[in-house]
Amino acid sequence: MFSSFSLKVAVVCVSNINRSMEAHSILRRKWLSVRSFGTESNVRLPGPRPGRPVVYDFAATYKEMYNDLVRKDRECYTHNGILHILGRNERIKPGPERFQECTDFFDVIFTCEESVYDTVVEDLCSREQQTLQPVHVINMDIKDTLEDATLGAFLICELCQCLQQSDDMEDSLEELLLQMEEKSGRSFLHTVCFY
Repeated sequence: MFSSFSLKVAVVCVSNINRSMEAHSILRRKWLSVRSFGTESNVRLPGPRPGRPVVYDFAATYKEMYNDLVRKDRECYTHNGILHILGRNERIKPGPERFQECTDFFDVIFTCEESVYDTVVEDLCSREQQTLQPVHVINMDIKDTLEDATLGAFLICELCQCLQQSDDMEDSLEELLLQMEEKSGRSFLHTVCFY
C-alpha cells in the first residue's frame, strides 16, 4: 500500500553530468519528484587525454557542451560516451545546476561520493535555518562510470521507493539503510540537517 507522502529527492555529484543525471533519469521515470545538482565551481568532462578535462561554466547548457565537443572531436567524444550522456541530459533538463545555488527544500538528498556529501552537509549547515524541516543526506559512493552510475541509480531508486511506501520515513530510514547495505554490499553515510 502506498502512502500519500510525496518524497522530494535531490541527487548530487561533482558536475551534474553522469551519476546524478542517471539517477535523475531513472527516478523521474518512476514518477518521483527529483532534481539533480553538482557541487564544483565548474563542470569538468573527460578530455581527449587523461588529466586534461574539458571545463565549462555551470551556465553552459548541455546542448552547448554537446555542440562544442562535436566541433572539437566528434569521434573522441562519441567513443568515450560523453556525447551520449549530454544527449540524455538535454532530454531531462537544459543544463547543469549547482547545489549551493538551490533554495528548494528536499526530504532526502543523495550524494554520489564522500567529498560531495561533505560539501552538501557543510552548505546546509551554513544556511540560516528557517523551518527546522529535516533533510536526510545520504551518501553512497558511486564510481564515475556509465555502468556504475546506472547500478547506483537503481539502488537509489529502490531506496526511494521503500521510503515512499513507509508509514514513517523518520522511523524507518535507519533500518532501510541497514537492509540496503546488507543487500548491496555498499556502505552509506547518513546525517540529518535542517532547513
